[in-house]
Amino acid sequence: MATPTARRLDPVKVVDSALAIADDEGPAAVSFRKLAAQHDVTPMAMYRHFKDKDDLLAALGDRILADVVLPEPTDEPWDVQLHNLLGVFVTALRAHPRLADLTLPRILVAEPGLAMAERSLELLVEGGFGIEDAAEIGRQSMCSLIALVTTDPIAREANDPEDREASLRRKRASLGALSPRRYPMVTSASSALVCPASAERYYTVGLELVVAGIRGVRAGQN
Repeated sequence: MATPTARRLDPVKVVDSALAIADDEGPAAVSFRKLAAQHDVTPMAMYRHFKDKDDLLAALGDRILADVVLPEPTDEPWDVQLHNLLGVFVTALRAHPRLADLTLPRILVAEPGLAMAERSLELLVEGGFGIEDAAEIGRQSMCSLIALVTTDPIAREANDPEDREASLRRKRASLGALSPRRYPMVTSASSALVCPASAERYYTVGLELVVAGIRGVRAGQN
């Protein structure tokens, strides 16, 4: 018979709590002891639902993938539909930039990830790729978009606006101190190199580059 402690512990709520901690402090800050204290149970109670911390982090990856709402198929060209599909993946990742890489090993395990992979392959094959090429391109596209989020220069800055601006000023000053004769392009583009004009432009350009690269690979095969 289950103990009262086991009945009180809701694994869904534990994952939500772990997600909040990881979003604020990074996945290294997540611990069974900290979560047990939040949920008023003993740390051992956590093991009734998660084998270890890696199992819990896998659950966080699944939780992020669950937010990927696939667009319905349309009559639009394959590359437009693929752009829209990859866009919703990026949107889900952007909500948790510190955790985006947790999704990669779960895409071919969790149901939402498998559904996304299946639809991506369908569109790539529709675009003229063989299934093996589609698999390779699909995998590398997902990796590229995860990296786009984890290396977001805006998200990686300090959360406090004053600290963020101070950090950006230091970085701009460092580039500005370079010799404009030796590095004319770098010094003239120092502001944009340090930080994009906006997060929306950063992600728009990043997504367009991935999709344009896929189109380029297809064109090169003709």
